[in-house]
Amino acid sequence: MSAEAFDGDSVVKVTDLVAGYIPGVNILNGCSIEARRGELIGIIGPNGAGKSTLLKAMFGLVKVHSGTVVVRGQDLTGLKANKLVSRGVGFVPQNNNVFPSLTIEENLQMGVYQAPRTFRERFDFVAGVFPELAKRRAQRAGSLSGGERQMVAMGRALMMDPAVLLLDEPSAGLSPVKQDEAFLRVHEINRAGVSVIMVEQNARRCLQICDRAYVLDQGRDAYTGTGRELMKDPKVIQLYLGTLAETA
Repeated sequence: MSAEAFDGDSVVKVTDLVAGYIPGVNILNGCSIEARRGELIGIIGPNGAGKSTLLKAMFGLVKVHSGTVVVRGQDLTGLKANKLVSRGVGFVPQNNNVFPSLTIEENLQMGVYQAPRTFRERFDFVAGVFPELAKRRAQRAGSLSGGERQMVAMGRALMMDPAVLLLDEPSAGLSPVKQDEAFLRVHEINRAGVSVIMVEQNARRCLQICDRAYVLDQGRDAYTGTGRELMKDPKVIQLYLGTLAETA
């Protein structure tokens, strides 16, 4: 593939990102990843590798000290979250990802607060991906299970028609059955045409469903390849996948 075609197909390109929460203490130390149009990208690695920090830095929630975040050809490095949402970046955090006192429909309305006139059109799209949300639109989010809240959070992030969706640990805290449901939802989002970058502690399951994946270690991308390639890579199995799989 030529460089021109590769660049034209790129939705998100993170290059040499250095970032951290405290001045002088970096969590990311030159991390580089890319997501192309229609791809499902997995991010795995040991605890403390910088996986969640990477997503937060991409979404303007962690200070970027150097490096770039380019989305659809535009350098969006360091922009605030509200600006990134309007530029095509959606983010679903691991915790506190819904407004519990609001209904499902009101949560989805919050997703298009920058473009309220698009609510009906986007609601229909989200309902096509997650029909259960339309059926229970009047139910308060606080009464939902963890897996159901995750679905609402994903739906809200889809309301602004993102080019890429950043997911932080979508299976965290869920039972094995609910974890499978969460991964199915991620797959459905991706099939609907949204590129996805997913941080996931369940490394083996993540590699099974993603197109490509990156293994982070000490704030850098240590290994990359297709999910199948990394599952069979002896170094990845020995250093990362074996220990991570035990917690899956």
